[in-house]
Amino acid sequence: MSFIGKNIKKIRAVKKMSQTDFANIFDMSRTAIGAYEDGRAEPKIETIIQIAQYFQLSIDTLLTKELTVNELFKFNLITEELAEEANKANENRDEFSYQTPFVGLNSSLDYVVNYHNQDFINQLPVISFPFISHKKSRAFQLEGSEMEYENTGLHHKDILLCIPVKEMKDLVNDQLYVVVHEKGLIIRRYVGTQKSYLHLKADNPSYDVLLIKEKQVLEIWEATAVFSDQLKVPSRLEQRVAELEEALVRIQGQLNGN
Repeated sequence: MSFIGKNIKKIRAVKKMSQTDFANIFDMSRTAIGAYEDGRAEPKIETIIQIAQYFQLSIDTLLTKELTVNELFKFNLITEELAEEANKANENRDEFSYQTPFVGLNSSLDYVVNYHNQDFINQLPVISFPFISHKKSRAFQLEGSEMEYENTGLHHKDILLCIPVKEMKDLVNDQLYVVVHEKGLIIRRYVGTQKSYLHLKADNPSYDVLLIKEKQVLEIWEATAVFSDQLKVPSRLEQRVAELEEALVRIQGQLNGN
């Protein structure tokens, strides 16, 4: 069980908020807050993201540890001074093409909350790609199997090197994109827009096409390269073509009397 209920109660106590006050911020009922605090229920992930964003806390901290007063009010002046000095020394990673911030599986939700926070971006680990010409870039790690089909395509934990998409009109059909959505990261191919909904499809045909409201999109990144630790396995079609080629060679040899 997570610490989210205890942390909601701690936040309310430190901020001097009633359950009703807290509930009103996130458009919930007071009874729901009581259920969270008593451990009888847990909020949905989108609610957790909203709480983290509102109080400027990480999702990992909210779920895995009990918050302290220092963390809530940032009273630890020594830590603040050190962080301030570190930020001064830290270059803006979006200004240098050789520094690509890496968004791994364990930081994807925190990225959704803090995608616009340059200090957060500067604290992400970086990957250096010597061939990048675009200054601003991201490296996103793929989670799930929706882009894999018959052992081909993109695999779970593959890393996508991406560049930013400035406007929706720049999207290209069948191009692979990372869509930063209010509820998480979506990695799929763009197949069109209808009535302000983006249509996104997976390479695995067993997954349905996703319809995403344009206004719920926070960022879009175009994938330009993929890095994987899995060697490509020939697809069934490639195997059948190879078998046919071998059969044709044998037939040709028989006709020639070899």
